[in-house]
Amino acid sequence: MTAEPARSDALPAAARGGPVSHTLARVARLHRIAAGRLLKAAGIYPGQEFVMMCLWERGPVRQSELIKAADLDPSTVTKMLQRLEHTGLVRRSPDPADRRAVLVEATDSSCALLAEVSAAWCDLEEHTLAGLDPRERAELVRLLAKVEANLCREAGDCPVAGAQEEDSTSSARSTSETAL
Repeated sequence: MTAEPARSDALPAAARGGPVSHTLARVARLHRIAAGRLLKAAGIYPGQEFVMMCLWERGPVRQSELIKAADLDPSTVTKMLQRLEHTGLVRRSPDPADRRAVLVEATDSSCALLAEVSAAWCDLEEHTLAGLDPRERAELVRLLAKVEANLCREAGDCPVAGAQEEDSTSSARSTSETAL
């Protein structure tokens, strides 16, 4: 049985003026729960994979750059890095160019985790988009990129809003082309 989209009369009274926002909040929560289940097998928590993805892609970076890239509160990233360091997935050290700054890098042992995280994200993608054909998947990515751009403009501090919209559009094309 497929879940029906939220009807406005089924929404809480306070959310009736924002059925899309209410649905996005519910979907985001469920997506995070599903991601958490898949990432648990890899031994990390939701959110930590974004930090690891950044480190795997960029190599060693200053902690301040990682905070900007993750777009999270500095204390959240610091706590996340402490946990990742404790499990041996990241290493922090003074930046030789500026001893006041801290460099963060993925450890060699975290490289095995890369394949697990990639597989978890593939599984999450398929689970999330099950039942959507390639055109619907591409359209969803396109529409969500527009929503993201709107929210970034509203927030006023999204560092890569335009790039994400462009990346999402090209990602939608490649998802669509791959599935055809």
